[in-house]
Amino acid sequence: MPQSKWQSLPTEAINPASVSLDTAPVVDIVDLMVSEDRKVVAAVHRERERIVHGVEIVTQAVRKGGRIIFVGAGTSGRLGVVEAAEMPPTFGTPPSLVQAVMAGGRDAVFQSKEGVEDDYEAGTRAVSRLGVSRKDVVIGVSASGMTPFVRGTFTRARREGAKIIFVTNCATPELAQFVDLTIAPVVGPEVIAGSTRLKAGTATKLVLNMLTTIAMVRVGKTYGNLMVDLQVGSEKLKDRARRIIAIVTELGTEDADALLGRAHGNVKAAIVMHKTRRSYPKAMALLKESHNSVREAIGEDLEDRLKSLL
Repeated sequence: MPQSKWQSLPTEAINPASVSLDTAPVVDIVDLMVSEDRKVVAAVHRERERIVHGVEIVTQAVRKGGRIIFVGAGTSGRLGVVEAAEMPPTFGTPPSLVQAVMAGGRDAVFQSKEGVEDDYEAGTRAVSRLGVSRKDVVIGVSASGMTPFVRGTFTRARREGAKIIFVTNCATPELAQFVDLTIAPVVGPEVIAGSTRLKAGTATKLVLNMLTTIAMVRVGKTYGNLMVDLQVGSEKLKDRARRIIAIVTELGTEDADALLGRAHGNVKAAIVMHKTRRSYPKAMALLKESHNSVREAIGEDLEDRLKSLL
């Protein structure tokens, strides 16, 4: 019988710690999964320098007006969708800045579509439709490192001059010519052989969180560790916005709310208006001159204030 091209992958290996999984007591399975998940953080940390490089690539793309585009299939694709969906409410980014391409389209986000990951040409077409350019960065996600759909996106993105980051759990040297950076946290065999929504998915989520979050921090989307660029689209987020303004300005809740109203719901503008005694238009102009950094615009550090509240 010919050897399977997948059977040698780390993500397909049999985990010796879970060979009796179906007969083990539930509490033992819980302990086993916790023990296995502890390996994830170590695997991600081993990729520390590559993650740093990835953050630099993403940050430069954003600063130059480029986009972040996640591509993937199955669990890997859905993790990219989560990242893209969370950027606007968390960091006030336009939906066009961070996008996700899912093998099988939007319907595949909610219901598995087997076989769509094998369509190489669909990957090339997806990137073509987005009009990817040299300003953009494409982040391909594939636990196995072999997904044809993702490889198709790389071919087209490379042709257009985009930067390419590959996040995988099985490093594949033959893809080096198509990508600028590979980040490959190797987590070992899954508790259920081949179920990459487990440790592999968790490791991938950590890496993607770091790439997007740290890049957003670097372009001024936070002040200290406060979410000053959030969108106030819900009561929870409005409350958070008021609390952030109150923390930074030392205003009471009602005054912070009134200030947020005068700033048209823009937390950054509200802080700058209060600290510099400027009008909303002038505060926005100052922020633009200050590379959208609250710290730079008002010339104040926040650390002591935050520590005093702990």
